[in-house]
Amino acid sequence: MKAILLREIKSFFGSPIGYLVVAIFLILNGLFLWVFEGDFNILNSGFADLNPFFTLAPWILIFLIPAVTMRSFSDEKKQGTIELLLTKPLTSWQIVNGKFIGAFVLIIIALIPTLVYVFVISNYGSPAGSFDLGSTIGSYFGLLFLVASYTSIGLFTSTLSENQIVAFIVAVFLCFLFYFGFEGISTLTASFSNFVASLGMDFHYKSISRGVIDTRDVLYFMSVTVMFLAATVYQLKSLKN
Repeated sequence: MKAILLREIKSFFGSPIGYLVVAIFLILNGLFLWVFEGDFNILNSGFADLNPFFTLAPWILIFLIPAVTMRSFSDEKKQGTIELLLTKPLTSWQIVNGKFIGAFVLIIIALIPTLVYVFVISNYGSPAGSFDLGSTIGSYFGLLFLVASYTSIGLFTSTLSENQIVAFIVAVFLCFLFYFGFEGISTLTASFSNFVASLGMDFHYKSISRGVIDTRDVLYFMSVTVMFLAATVYQLKSLKN
């Protein structure tokens, strides 16, 4: 698994992909949070918090993570190297986990520079001490769980086709469905609205963002991540057969 992980990280940063992902994520967030006028502009919000960032980031990542993961297996299938990969002395889970952690690490690297926002707002917010560090830490944890879920979805869709564009589109659709789709559907089902909304990532992401890490929210994200990783392993095993 370590070999697969190192191979993935080298492939990301051995080409413009890794640098583009980090740059695009930071530039888009920076423009919306500090430059463009609108609801996400922190300077115009009048509050010393990062809620605009944690509201915006999941939507940017819906497109960014599928762009990272779309080549994970689809490119292997297109280049004909998937057979070589499957003959290595590694289990299907080790291969999938190696690629998963590689993509996850890349997104974490993109998130690390955003900690500067925490420093700026906590030190220059007025009045002093108005910055809610607890909810900010909770929101970062929620974002990590969200990244893990998005990444597992992207890996799964990359096994469905050797066409990277198809893998990207399907991943974006599934990420959108799991993040916002269930909440949208819940508005149409008055009797079961709370239950339907609780099936979506946004419900649990907002819960963690309050600063209280509930085991139900953690289990939800872990379940979604493991479910799609298991589906990816199943797809790989079907290719072996």
